[in-house]
Parts: sequence; structure tokens; C-alpha cells
Amino acid sequence: MQKVGLLLGGCVRLWKSVRMASSGVARRDPLANKVALVTASTDGIGLAIARRLAQDGAHVVVSSRKQQNVDRAVAALQGEGLSVTGIVCHVGKAEHRERLVATAVKLHGGIDILVSNAAVNPFFGNLMDVTEEVWDKLWEDKASEESIKQALRIRRIGKPEECAGIVSFLCSEDASYITGETVTVGGGAPSRL
Repeated sequence: MQKVGLLLGGCVRLWKSVRMASSGVARRDPLANKVALVTASTDGIGLAIARRLAQDGAHVVVSSRKQQNVDRAVAALQGEGLSVTGIVCHVGKAEHRERLVATAVKLHGGIDILVSNAAVNPFFGNLMDVTEEVWDKLWEDKASEESIKQALRIRRIGKPEECAGIVSFLCSEDASYITGETVTVGGGAPSRL
């Protein structure tokens, strides 16, 4: 019985050290001095990603199609003591994308991380408009929401912050040996072909 207790104690200590390392407690600012450009980053998952990258030490440039959204996000994140700037950018317009990149380079000397939250098709333009409308109708329908929850193994809808951690990890040196993988943040939804 004493051997089992020693074994369990060792496992608990190991688990605590793994948990601390994965939560960022053991290592601060894994993205220090990196410049991250995040599109569609003034609300929802994009904002959560921008916040997490900045919390992990990156200088973040946020963007949105509307100036008031950019101003609101920048004020909120700077109010948290984070290094954030912002610019208006409609990713469906080449001149907006060029200005976004030029601004990031001018302010910070370059871009280390690019997180694109946009679906752009050269034939149909910006697909985000359509996607946002469909998504908002979906969540207004409680029956659809409940149906989706039942399809998920964890039986709940995810939060934007739950997507942000994996993005930060993949942008860090901790993921330097990961190549060609698809990481699904889907609450246990079937996602393999």
C-alpha cells in the first residue's frame, strides 16, 4: 500500500508540473517581442486571440471593417495594459490589406505572426458577411443550439477564449517541432475524415 501511495504522489507532482507549464505559470511571455497581426479581431474569437497573444508578450495589431470597433477593442486591450494598436481593414479589399501590413511594418518593423480570421474568395468577395449572418440566425434558434450541444462530447458551446490558447501555443517556440497538423478546437465534435 505504501508503494501505491508513493506512486500516486509522484504522479500528482508530475501532473502539477505539466499543468503549470501548459498554463503559462512556469514560463512568462512566450511571444515576447513578436509582432502579431490579427484580422477580424475586435469581437468574439478574433478579439480573444488578440488578447491572448498580447498577454503572452506579443505586440498586436487588431483590425476590423469599422473604425468604432477598432477603437473599442484597442481601448479595452490597452486598458488591460496590453501592447495593442489597431487599423481599419476590410480583408476583401487589396488596398486595405496592403495598408494593414504597411502599418504593422511601420510601427513595429515587421510581422512575426499573422492570424487571419477571414474567408476571402476572389470570385465571391468577402465570405465573412454571409458567415456572420448565418451564424447569428443559428444562435438565435435555441432548438438548433441544443441540437449542437448534444452532438458535442462535452455538451456545451465553446467560448472564444478556448480557441485563443491553442493559437498562442502554435505561434510560440513551444510548437516549433509541430508541422503539417490540424488541431481541432471543437468540444469533441467528430472532425476526422
